[in-house]
Amino acid sequence: MFNHIIKIILVFLALVVTVGVLTVFRSDIASLWSRLPAVDEILSDIVSRVEVLPSADRVLTPGPLKSRTSLPGKELTSAGIISWTNKHRAEQGLPPLSENLKLKNAAIAKVKDMFALEYFEHVSPNGTGPADLAAGANYQFILIGENLALGNWAGDEMVVDGWMNSPGHRANILNQRFTEIGVYAEKGEFNGQSVWLAAQEFGLPLSYCPPVAEYLAAEIESNEAQLEIWAAELEERKVDLEQTRPKSGPEYNQKIDEYNALAEQYNALLEEVKEDIATYNQSVKDFNTCAAI
Repeated sequence: MFNHIIKIILVFLALVVTVGVLTVFRSDIASLWSRLPAVDEILSDIVSRVEVLPSADRVLTPGPLKSRTSLPGKELTSAGIISWTNKHRAEQGLPPLSENLKLKNAAIAKVKDMFALEYFEHVSPNGTGPADLAAGANYQFILIGENLALGNWAGDEMVVDGWMNSPGHRANILNQRFTEIGVYAEKGEFNGQSVWLAAQEFGLPLSYCPPVAEYLAAEIESNEAQLEIWAAELEERKVDLEQTRPKSGPEYNQKIDEYNALAEQYNALLEEVKEDIATYNQSVKDFNTCAAI
C-alpha cells in the first residue's frame, strides 16, 4: 500500500515537471514569435532615392543677347570674358568662378552647333539644351546656367557689360551658387553675316554636396531579400513546432534550438538593416538639403 502511494506521488511529480518544462519552452517560442516584426514593416522603412530637382530650378537660361551694332567689333577671348565676369562678382562681394574645362567643352560645342545649324537659342533645333551639353561633356551638376551673345562687340568688357545690363544674364553672372564657368567665343558666318558668337556655361558641380551613400542601397536590398527568406523559414518552423508531437524529448528540443538560432540571426540582421537604412536616409537628407540651398 505504501509503495503504491509512493508510485502515485512520483507519477504526479513527473507530470508536474513535464508540464512545467513544456510551458517554459512554449513561453520561449511565443516570446520569440512576438519579437519578430513583419517583413512588410521593414520594407516600408526605405525612403525614395535622391530627389530630382525640377528642371526649371536646375537650368537657368535667360533670353540670348544680340548686339545692336553692325560694326566689325573686336576679338573676344575666353580668358577676358571670365576676367570681366569675376570683376563684376568681386564688386558684389562674391567669390570668383573657377574655369572648368568640361564646361568650356560644353561652351565650345554650343557655339559650334549654333554656327552649324544657324540658330540662336538655348535649345537647338535637335532639342539639345544646356543640361544635355553638360552631360555630353561629362560634367555632373546640381545647377547649370547659360548666357549667349551674338553680334560684334567692342571687346570682352563690352560683351560682359551687355550681359550685366540684362536682368537674366546679370542674375547668372552674380548667382552666388555658381562656383565654376566655361567660356568660348568664335567669329564666323551666321545668316550671311560675319559675327561673333559667345557662350558662358555656369555650373555648381555635383561634388559640391556630400555624396549619397549609394553603396548601402544594394546591401540593404540584398539583406532585405535574406530577411524575407528567413521570415518564411521561421514561419514554416513555427508551424512544424505547433504540429510536432510529443512536445518533449531530444527531437522537439532540437527543433526549438534551431528555431531560436535562426530567430537570433534574423533579429541581428534586422538591426543591421535598420542601421543601414538610417545611414542611407541621412545621406539622402544631407544631399537634398545642400542641393536645395
